Amino acid sequence: MAAGKQKDSNANTADREIVLTRIFDATRELVWKAWTEPKHIVQWWGPRGFTTTIHEMDLRPGGIWRLTMYGPDGAECPTQCIFREIKKPERVAYSLSGGKLGAPAVTCEVTWTFEAQGDKTKLTLRMVFPSAEACNYNEKTYGVIEGGTQTLDRLGEYLAKALPVHVD
Repeated sequence: MAAGKQKDSNANTADREIVLTRIFDATRELVWKAWTEPKHIVQWWGPRGFTTTIHEMDLRPGGIWRLTMYGPDGAECPTQCIFREIKKPERVAYSLSGGKLGAPAVTCEVTWTFEAQGDKTKLTLRMVFPSAEACNYNEKTYGVIEGGTQTLDRLGEYLAKALPVHVD
């Protein structure tokens, strides 16, 4: 897995983006389903120790995804996303606003790409923050890279369990 701030993906955003990449031993269709269906997302979304409640998820351009993540310390992190692009089973892009109650809001543009590699899937998560300062703040304050890495770990574990029963 590759993780971190990209220095070469886009000259206009390199200093304010974080990109995480993982290859899963699952078909793109299965990874897409695990990512786009609320009954599956709540099983793996968020860093270790977090749980997630999805209040609404309208998976279409302009649709809203409202969720709350609950930290192991009881902290609530309400989040709202507005989908900008849905290209099944290749790409999901949305604008995110949210974060821990009582703390400054996190805002960023998020893109997930699902690339078929035979029976495997390369999943890339790209977060672009409004500024380099905002990117650095979110990494230092919220541990965005570590949290994203743990979220991808949890997705991998979920897919490994779901594969024998072909997520329905």
